[in-house]
Amino acid sequence: MPLEVTPAVTIPDSDLSVSFVRASGPGGQNVNKVATAVQLRFELASTVALPERVKARLRALAGRRVTDDGALLIIARNHRTQEQNRREAFERLADLIRKALIEPKVRKPTRPTRASKERRLASKVRTQRTKALRGKVRWEE
Repeated sequence: MPLEVTPAVTIPDSDLSVSFVRASGPGGQNVNKVATAVQLRFELASTVALPERVKARLRALAGRRVTDDGALLIIARNHRTQEQNRREAFERLADLIRKALIEPKVRKPTRPTRASKERRLASKVRTQRTKALRGKVRWEE
């Protein structure tokens, strides 16, 4: 079943692969026998489900989770069952993709207004006067 990120974006199963590995940490005798941790691999470099701009943003958001061959690797091992970890891994991938889909706003450079320049200069003059009054008092002769 393909991963539906938004109504407009769906990731096909061919771009996803799931494998189960043994989780580390506490768990008693069960931890050495049962592979409950999930490794979700999303072939980011070869997918056609996302535009190139979104892929670039996703690569930046994912950071070191992107492998050298261009795959996004998500490891989920917080829960005790495979199904809960699998669900969490898919949800984390969907959240990352949703964040990457948001186009950042382009900053338009602005210039300070004439009034703000005048206010800044007046403030500087006031500060200079205040500091000048802090100096030593000299007798006028």
